[in-house]
Amino acid sequence: MRILLLTDNYPPETNPSALRCSTHAKRWIARGNQVNVVTSFPNFPGGRIYAGYRQSLFKRELVDGVDVVRVPTLVFANRGFVLRVLDFLSFMIAGSIGSLFVGRPDVVVATSPQFFTGVAGWLVSRIYRCPFLFEVRDLWPDSIVAVGAMKEGVGIRMIRRIEKFLYRQAELIVVVTRSSRDVLIDRGVSSDKIIVITNGIDMAAFGPGPPSQRLRLCLGVEHKIVVSYIGNVGMAHGLQLILDAASQCSSRLPEVQFVIVGTGAELATLQQQARKRDLENVTFVGQVPHAEILEYWRLSDITLVLLRDTSLFRTVLPSKVFEAMATGTPIITNVQGELDSILRPAGAAVVIEPDNVTALVDSIEELVKDPARRNALSAAGVETAKHYDRNELADRMLAAMQMLKRNTADARAED
Repeated sequence: MRILLLTDNYPPETNPSALRCSTHAKRWIARGNQVNVVTSFPNFPGGRIYAGYRQSLFKRELVDGVDVVRVPTLVFANRGFVLRVLDFLSFMIAGSIGSLFVGRPDVVVATSPQFFTGVAGWLVSRIYRCPFLFEVRDLWPDSIVAVGAMKEGVGIRMIRRIEKFLYRQAELIVVVTRSSRDVLIDRGVSSDKIIVITNGIDMAAFGPGPPSQRLRLCLGVEHKIVVSYIGNVGMAHGLQLILDAASQCSSRLPEVQFVIVGTGAELATLQQQARKRDLENVTFVGQVPHAEILEYWRLSDITLVLLRDTSLFRTVLPSKVFEAMATGTPIITNVQGELDSILRPAGAAVVIEPDNVTALVDSIEELVKDPARRNALSAAGVETAKHYDRNELADRMLAAMQMLKRNTADARAED
């Protein structure tokens, strides 16, 4: 089967969308399929083209054995809704054109969160007269409103029309949580065309292990309890809570060092606030290659999985959770809803109330003083992660595409 995958992000970018698409593409090829990826030149999240790349009209390369076509887009930092939409629109146009040079696929897959990639996927699928699979990784534009990037109005209403149009046009919709499936059904989408394929983890690449003493020395945390945040430092995550916790811990838990690994729209603001508040117990590492992330998970005595308190975020499963569990990193999270329903019964995390700094500091103190409890969380996390192997999830999605191809062929034979 020939699969055409349109995605705004792809390695060497290391955000969850890029990693999921890469894992799936490699697995599908290993299963004997041909995969073409159409994507942009790597620039996320800093809004700068990565070293070793320069935008051109068309660039074709092999990335881990996957045939990747890169098309030029407008590039802006991940800040400012209007600029980001211009970026999205430019990929919609360029991605649609670039897809015409990869050969006729049997199925077109377009992945969100932004729906303009979906528009490109729908358009290309109609040109090639093949099925369109729409992967909804985020309930966009709900997330835009939830983080305050844009208020309900004309712009959001226009995007919602695009959203509904794509749901109608897609032959199959893949969502990453059961809660998202329920939301789409409530909005009138037929349950028969929605399947759930969660985020997951490459179990062969991630596992428990001793912390790197070199990294401890490099960060100056050799005698500290490391409480990490690893991931996108964005508007959705409410990381002001970490600074508030650090302020309380400076005297109450002086052995604790907060380490924030990642970059994003809020990084500069948080760094400025930390300096203003003289929070010497907060270390900002910035963006690191994904190949090095394993060392930071193993360095962490505790990790934080945080999101702002909105009803939308009760439907999500942050990708970082699976890496944390697989490496045996004890988790404290304030994410209620679907994530809570997985972690709490498994005993794989401490779940606290959202936006409650007292609860966060109390939970950190409990784990700092109770190594046995940390070990129990670690073991439960490793065991739970085994149920979310990315290769198995990719196989499920491949089986769905094969069924979609057969159903389409049967329908045409009947006409």
